[in-house]
Amino acid sequence: MKKQTTYGSQMDKSLILLGFTSIAILFLIYSRFETIAISDDTMLVMQRIAITFYVIVFLAFTAIALGLYKFHKRKVTENNSNLLETIAKITYNNKSRKIFVTTFILYGLFFSLTSGILVYQPDVVFSYHYDAIVPSMHITPCCDEPGYMPKIVVYLTEHIGLQIIPINLVLQIVVSYLVALNTSIAIAAISTSKKSGGLSTIGATTGLFIACPTCVGSFLSIFIGSASAVAMTVVVTQIQTLFIAITIPILLATPFIIARRIRSNQGENCEIN
Repeated sequence: MKKQTTYGSQMDKSLILLGFTSIAILFLIYSRFETIAISDDTMLVMQRIAITFYVIVFLAFTAIALGLYKFHKRKVTENNSNLLETIAKITYNNKSRKIFVTTFILYGLFFSLTSGILVYQPDVVFSYHYDAIVPSMHITPCCDEPGYMPKIVVYLTEHIGLQIIPINLVLQIVVSYLVALNTSIAIAAISTSKKSGGLSTIGATTGLFIACPTCVGSFLSIFIGSASAVAMTVVVTQIQTLFIAITIPILLATPFIIARRIRSNQGENCEIN
């Protein structure tokens, strides 16, 4: 049994590490193509490389998801009395899973709109203004800053499209996962506070309060008039990216803070349902 547990521990951690390492190496390798001389022949090669890029990214995130699932499941069965085990146990139920999946999807859609992945322009006709074929999809393999290439542009309708940029795609998946995790554990903590009365509801809602790092862009746009919106787009985007970068460590730390409060409220030796 101990050997199986050790093997499972190594397996899930290896999958997570392999996924993130593959993505980092992939971004590093592709950034070296910025200085390449572009011709018709090299463009065809670059397009094939770009397709391979996204295939590897997909496989990497599949490995990460599988590793996280195995890690979560293993922590539920362990009795190490640590915070990771507490987080796993209070979120390993049907209610928490439904909250996680719903939050992940809804926040992912919201992130797509605020980051420009999902484009909706009711005043622009893509086929007229951009000479685009609707529906269609094309890959732009180069040349831009590291993390912003290769880019996929999809025209779904005359007013709705997708602009998939690697760095935004990675941020969307990572932040959406962390937001969903924070939301599920915060709601579980609020339920615990109502039952026991010992855990502050205000403290439990901390995870919900910081669970929207992309909201800064929406809040700023409220105070920016339509005439200034175009001029402020770059500034808002930079502030939003900076805010997301700052809140990722907070999103990582908050589940541990809430789990610690739950443990201190119920007692370390008390079973968490």
